[in-house]
Amino acid sequence: MDYRVHHYRSADGRLDLVARDYPAHEGAPVMLMMHGLTRNSADFEPLLDKLAGRYRMIVPDQRGRGASQWDPDPAQYRPDVYAQDMLALMDDLGVTRAGLVGTSMGGLMAMVMQAMRPDLAQAAIFNDIGPVLDPAGLARIQGYVGPGGKMADWTEAAARTRAINAPAFPDFGGAQWDAFAHRIARENADGTVSFAYDPAISESIAGDDPQTVPPDLWPLWELLGAVPVLVVRGALSDLLSTATVEEMARRHSGPYAAVEVPRVGHAPILDEPVALAAIEAFLKAHLPSSRT
Repeated sequence: MDYRVHHYRSADGRLDLVARDYPAHEGAPVMLMMHGLTRNSADFEPLLDKLAGRYRMIVPDQRGRGASQWDPDPAQYRPDVYAQDMLALMDDLGVTRAGLVGTSMGGLMAMVMQAMRPDLAQAAIFNDIGPVLDPAGLARIQGYVGPGGKMADWTEAAARTRAINAPAFPDFGGAQWDAFAHRIARENADGTVSFAYDPAISESIAGDDPQTVPPDLWPLWELLGAVPVLVVRGALSDLLSTATVEEMARRHSGPYAAVEVPRVGHAPILDEPVALAAIEAFLKAHLPSSRT
């Protein structure tokens, strides 16, 4: 898909950040799609292909990821800072309201953003994330984020991607792991390959009280109020429990739907048939486009 690369300054004015801006027909609804901790804008490519032309999709690289500048102060790698960057991006583009899509950390950002700007979200999709993070999943993420060294080539990159993510995608084959690696890594000038994030983001998730996870997210969840919400959970997820999904429904006052993607863990790619069908139905009901 063709997209325009949009450069903008971070909310604190210190960094050059980048977002992909996928065009659509005039008057098309806007969707802001926010990736997870170690991912980047390419993470949404499989879903973008399915929604092409119907929505204007704005897909940023958060600071320290993808083509966005790394922050020399690792203490700034946390959801409230990212949320302010997203509001700066929307202001820069002249967008006042949007549908929010958040995978993992991106979902935490969506909750923070809605608390900062209550009229922001027209609808929200949370991909394998909620107000409670299971300690087992958090520990697993802590175990692989950080310095990993360069990989010799894309074959090694695919192998390492598989080693990290195999429990979440037990049915993936070689082509899928290769495509996954190409979304989360980049080729260096010398032909080696590196994951496309600043290893210093590991500092924000380290320890028993990581900066990247606010201590109590239920009040933020409840501030979503009447915003229509879809929660996508991987059936094998070790980060979002079914009990949390049920409690999210109980504490949400607006339209709420949830779907579980079989044989997938944290986090679904969102092109899985079950996930895609739920997303399509949700958007048709709550963020309709004039083109189908």
